[in-house]
Amino acid sequence: MKKNILKLTVIGVVTIVSSFTANAQKIAHVSLDSLISIMPESKIAQQAVQEFAKQLEEQVKAMQAEAKTKYDDYQAKAKDMAEVVRASKEKELSDLQQRIQDFQQQAQTDYQKKTAELSKPVYDKAKKAIDAVAKENGYRYALDTSNGTVLYSEPSDDIILLVIKKLGITPGAPAAPKK
Repeated sequence: MKKNILKLTVIGVVTIVSSFTANAQKIAHVSLDSLISIMPESKIAQQAVQEFAKQLEEQVKAMQAEAKTKYDDYQAKAKDMAEVVRASKEKELSDLQQRIQDFQQQAQTDYQKKTAELSKPVYDKAKKAIDAVAKENGYRYALDTSNGTVLYSEPSDDIILLVIKKLGITPGAPAAPKK
């Protein structure tokens, strides 16, 4: 009789432990940065961004060369120019310098947009693959080790209402006055 009770107890404990283990949350991790860096699409996107940046740099250099040429010409002829011509050339040089600065700012914005535009499909493809692998392998969460964000999660229960109840908070009730 004692052996049967012992067997039943052991079986019961094993069953309970097994059920807890079966319900354990499976969590995975992946370095999204590392994954994206080895994707062929990422290399293609990086090349396109580099080519775009090179075009922008060439345009800035051309504008700066034009400004230098005009400035050198101004320097060489400034003492022989009439006041009105000198003022006009100075205004032209100032406007050209402002156009170069405006172009550089716009180029930086365009570069960032282009980078984001070309990176998004690569990120989306990686994210879709992570989601599929997580689902296929029964993971409830997949964490990004490169920055600590949750890349994938199964639908879960939002427990805010239970926490509010536990704290004794009545939703919509006015806040207690501070003393």
